[in-house]
Amino acid sequence: MIRAAVGLLLLASCASPPCPAGYRPATIAEAYFGEPDPAAWATFLAETVTPAFPDGLTHLPAAGQWRRAGVVEREQSRLLVLVLPGMNQTEAAARLAPVEAAWRAGQGQQSVLRVLRPGCAAL
Repeated sequence: MIRAAVGLLLLASCASPPCPAGYRPATIAEAYFGEPDPAAWATFLAETVTPAFPDGLTHLPAAGQWRRAGVVEREQSRLLVLVLPGMNQTEAAARLAPVEAAWRAGQGQQSVLRVLRPGCAAL
């Protein structure tokens, strides 16, 4: 019984709260791309990201760090932010996956950090 209650509590915490009047449910997706060469990033943005998300996006310069083998590693990166109204997290992840794969393949990167969360959006 305790497990069931905990499971229901966890499910409830993942659900989106209702959006205020004038807002629509949306998924907010963030993708962190490591060590972009400015020219390579501009080309990738124009040829891969923009066609995949023609309704709009935001990209920002960022500085990342993580610990590997006890040493703090740092690198310049780019943060891509997408607000995807009416899209659930599974759909958002599937739509972002080819963009991530293209970056890894084209830039020799091991991974792209991804974050998905529910939200509300309005213009």
